[in-house]
Amino acid sequence: MNRLDHRDPLVFDTHELGRRPGSLRKVTRTLEALEGLGIIDVIGVPEKSEIALELRLESVVEGVLVTGTAEAKVEGECVRCLEPVEDEIDVEFQELFYYPESDEKGRGRSTAAADDLDEDDDEETYRLEGDYFDLQPVLRDAVVLALPLQPVCQEDCLGLCSECGARLSDDPDHHHEAADPRWAALQGLSAAHGDEGDGIKTSDTREGGAENQEK
Repeated sequence: MNRLDHRDPLVFDTHELGRRPGSLRKVTRTLEALEGLGIIDVIGVPEKSEIALELRLESVVEGVLVTGTAEAKVEGECVRCLEPVEDEIDVEFQELFYYPESDEKGRGRSTAAADDLDEDDDEETYRLEGDYFDLQPVLRDAVVLALPLQPVCQEDCLGLCSECGARLSDDPDHHHEAADPRWAALQGLSAAHGDEGDGIKTSDTREGGAENQEK
């Protein structure tokens, strides 16, 4: 039983392609991006923004080989200065969707495909459901792998001032006059001694005035 919804824009029908190896079909489709298509809280394709897909469907012995490209706008935040980052990506992908009756041991597949599967038995296998395949997991993986883990607004971004948070790229000469804490302690002692000296002088003056009055 087919569980895929043919109305889903990321579900494609291969019925017209047929199962004769070598048959080709090209598909172009523009759709809205799904939620969470990217690296969470870092960078990704904005939800409901446009993604332009160009696919090449090829019938092979094992199933349908899907080769394609996806163009999309991405948005994120600079990891150094927290300024918004906007860019465009153009990713390429290729995946083989096996026929439902093909087993995971390679029966009904070409020798080359079986050998590739033996090299990595843990690799995820995608299958057709009836005549349909769902491109969503393939597209998601391709987009995420194409995104930078640490996006920056510009390669030489200087980040933020650790004291006041100012963007250093806007003012490369930005700095703060910071006194050495060791000198600050000495200045405090000096000020305390000065206050004591003023007190002694005042006392002496008063005593001197009293002696003059007695005389």
